[in-house]
Formats: sequence, C-alpha cells, structure tokens
Amino acid sequence: MGRMLLVFGVLLVVIGGALTLFGRFQLPGDFTFRSGNVTVFVPLATSIILSIVATLVLNLFFRQR
Repeated sequence: MGRMLLVFGVLLVVIGGALTLFGRFQLPGDFTFRSGNVTVFVPLATSIILSIVATLVLNLFFRQR
C-alpha cells in the first residue's frame, strides 16, 4: 500500500510539473464558453484520455495472477 501511494505521489508531481511547464493545453474535444466576465471550461476529451490512462495504470497495479 505504501509503495502504491508513493508511486501515485510521484505521478502527481510529474503531471503537475508538466502542466506548469506546458501551460493549459486543450484537445479538440475540450470546450470553452466565454460570456462577459464568465468563462466555463469543459475538458471532455482530456477527461476521457485521463480516464483511459488511469484505468490502464490501475489494471497494471491490481492485476490478479
């Protein structure tokens, strides 16, 4: 359990650093709506890709033998 938490912590640091270096990235399926002083960002494509990656990573960690 401790090893898994350590790996997830390192992954969060790497992802956070990448987002800081590359700024806010948008995929073609991400939507931004602006109206006056209000901006709504809906990261649909990014959420789908992150879900697929998280599923693959968790399946590697919890694979039953």
